[in-house]
Amino acid sequence: MRATDEPAHKRAGRPRREGLDEAILAAALDELGRVGFSRMNLEKVAQLAGTSKPTIYARYSSKAKLAAAALESLRRGTPRARTGDVRHDLIEELSLFRKGALRANGISMLGSVLAEQHEHPELLRQFRRHIAGPRHENLRRILRAGIADGQLRADVDVEIAITMLIGSLHAAYIAGMPINRDWPKRVTDEWLRENAA
Repeated sequence: MRATDEPAHKRAGRPRREGLDEAILAAALDELGRVGFSRMNLEKVAQLAGTSKPTIYARYSSKAKLAAAALESLRRGTPRARTGDVRHDLIEELSLFRKGALRANGISMLGSVLAEQHEHPELLRQFRRHIAGPRHENLRRILRAGIADGQLRADVDVEIAITMLIGSLHAAYIAGMPINRDWPKRVTDEWLRENAA
């Protein structure tokens, strides 16, 4: 046997392509948002990721598990440092929310998840855990800090405030209204008009 040869039992399959896992999850998110879970096609996901369907099944035993993992990959990391200025911090958080919601297939992905909540409740659980939940918690921290240091009225209903701030984007989107770059500033200033101390 040549020095460069290895015994057959030492030869494993081809090494995993660097970045392939991320590419599969990104492709799954793209398909989930574009066509919804029911019409999500694993061959298309494989094509977008530059791999094969068996490679996907080697990682995820079902389409539902792949979709759940794709949603989990969107989880937000450690909460960002805040300035302590309620207006500034709300505008920053709502700007990030706007960017995520209006990215390609952003809101349609939410529609896809909601459409599957009875057949595949795990998808909605993952969406709530990794996307909606952290977003709400970030806003909750900003608002509670604002109440604590006297920037906001002491009687502000934090949960209703979160619903109003986030819900205004969904309402505008459904109504076909433009959600321009200044939307976070406008909605923040309008809300603060009634709730600043």
